[in-house]
Amino acid sequence: MKLDAKIPEGPLAEKWDRHKFNLKLVNPANKRKYEIIVVGTGLAGASAAATLAELGYNVKAFCFQDSPRRAHSIAAQGGINAAKNYKNDGDSVFRLFYDTIKGGDYRAREANVYRLAQVSVNIIDQCVAQGVPFAREYGGLLDNRSFGGAQVSRTFYAKGQTGQQLLLGAYQALSRQIAAGKVQMFPRTELMDVVVVDGKCRGIITRNLVTGEIEAHSAHAVLLCTGGYGNVFYLSTNAMGSNGSAAWRAHKRGALFANPCFTQIHPTCIPVSGDYQSKLTLMSESLRNDGRVWVPKKIEDAEAIRKGLKSPKDIKEEDRDYFLERKYPSFGNLVPRDVASRNAKYVCDEGRGVSQTGLAVYLDFADAIKRDGKAVIEAKYGNLFDMYKQITDQDPYEVPMMIYPAVHYTMGGLWVDYNLMTTIQGLYALGECNFSDHGANRLGASALMQGLADGYFVIPYTIGDYLATIGPADKVPASHPAFEEAKKEVKDRIQKLLSIKGNKTVDEIHRELGKIMWDYCGMSRNAEGLKYAKGKIQELREEFWKNVKVTGTNEEFNQTLEKAYRVADFLELGELMVDDALHRNESCGGHFREEYQIDGEAKRDDENFAYVAAWEYKGDNQPEVLHKEELIFENVKLTQRSYK
Repeated sequence: MKLDAKIPEGPLAEKWDRHKFNLKLVNPANKRKYEIIVVGTGLAGASAAATLAELGYNVKAFCFQDSPRRAHSIAAQGGINAAKNYKNDGDSVFRLFYDTIKGGDYRAREANVYRLAQVSVNIIDQCVAQGVPFAREYGGLLDNRSFGGAQVSRTFYAKGQTGQQLLLGAYQALSRQIAAGKVQMFPRTELMDVVVVDGKCRGIITRNLVTGEIEAHSAHAVLLCTGGYGNVFYLSTNAMGSNGSAAWRAHKRGALFANPCFTQIHPTCIPVSGDYQSKLTLMSESLRNDGRVWVPKKIEDAEAIRKGLKSPKDIKEEDRDYFLERKYPSFGNLVPRDVASRNAKYVCDEGRGVSQTGLAVYLDFADAIKRDGKAVIEAKYGNLFDMYKQITDQDPYEVPMMIYPAVHYTMGGLWVDYNLMTTIQGLYALGECNFSDHGANRLGASALMQGLADGYFVIPYTIGDYLATIGPADKVPASHPAFEEAKKEVKDRIQKLLSIKGNKTVDEIHRELGKIMWDYCGMSRNAEGLKYAKGKIQELREEFWKNVKVTGTNEEFNQTLEKAYRVADFLELGELMVDDALHRNESCGGHFREEYQIDGEAKRDDENFAYVAAWEYKGDNQPEVLHKEELIFENVKLTQRSYK
């Protein structure tokens, strides 16, 4: 299979504008003859559904939550990037492009990243017009703050709840179209399979999560806006419902899966406190603007803190190691997430961690409070500090926060071309669901940017090119045999899960999978560990299908059943992540192979691995086939990343 990314010709800065002009158009009278399915109603899905309906298309939107407002985009805290240069500090579209390419350790596609930087400036205007309450300076101008991997202030924010406010803006636009009858909304509905006929995606199979009814929906095109797969690790910052099943089902129908091993570990997460936990809580990266990361210089001081014999205030300034400021003076505490995470792991591995488990470092606001006053810090981060206190029963105004890295975001996803189409015609992937913009490490505040860019400003242009080619008459009805066959396969799979009646709960197996993934395919990996993990995952998958306990029936609200078919997918996806990590004999961004490093920093191999690894499914228990999209860098120079 030859991968054609459909990257337009011409200079980088002109590619998108030229491409938009050359795309085929659907005239307004014909748009109402097309039906489009949008799966997922987070920032990418809600913005895409609202915009396509506004253009005149008929849209069916699906989400497994009870309302689109509960999509996991609400959990994003710190901000959204845009190259507005409001601070007059040297930012530009090209600088945002360059920071994103460099932050992703030169494993992203230049053309897509530049387009993202271009349209970022439009996103802010769009959201302000919708009433998103971005923070403002005293004079009324929009405020900005810094994020990791950048030396300029380009991150727009709404206190510590930016994702929620942006989603409310998109939700209002979506609600308007629902009221107008252009969007038909299907809440509490989960995608179970995609239907492909003659190489084209013709619709989806869903399950009503309340009644268990299996339904078929046909359309001219399908958009997957279903987020990432970080919950394969069990403990992550994702909501418990977040899963990779939609993308995985599409993969098993022929969509290539790209760079699955590129997982982002976020450095500022509340540390694990016990086996009873089902998820972890993120503390926004924006806190690293004012918080200083440190551990004691002496192991004996760290041991005393862990035993409760000393407090952080007992450690004198000269006995503290502000390790990020020491190692990376140019960026300090605002190094990219992968760099900050690895360095936190290093100092904890040395025995200098400060929690009872030894797996935590301090994020200290004492200097910022002394400099700016408590009221200023409270205005910036008040809700985050409140959340931390509610969870830990410690007041971060008085004592430093304790943080440790945790799984947060997945840069891998379905392979898409420049038009966001997967290798299945008519099937698109937007936002975190695709692989295209972040390389091996996403810069903070760029997830919201990508989701809204794809939904508001990219897909409304590119989908028309495909629809104009097939025409309104080219639609397969939901009564087609392919839909009936897919429905039967879904029902058979559900009945198989219900019939096992084993002794192990779904959560027990998921927790075991997560520990394997975190220990051997997490913050650092090596060949020996990855090979071991692959065998353990295969054993665990075999045990799942023999011994999982799924209670209840299909014809009811059954969260155990929901979890079971998601974990079944995680068990397959986890093995592919391990295979991908094992084949990539280099370190880059969030993929850190211990055999390939220079003084603790990632050592890339551009001669042999400057490509996108896109995997083709070949059947159950069959090895997947690797396809490569070579990455061509014409506008940035491939250099070893340095934030020193």
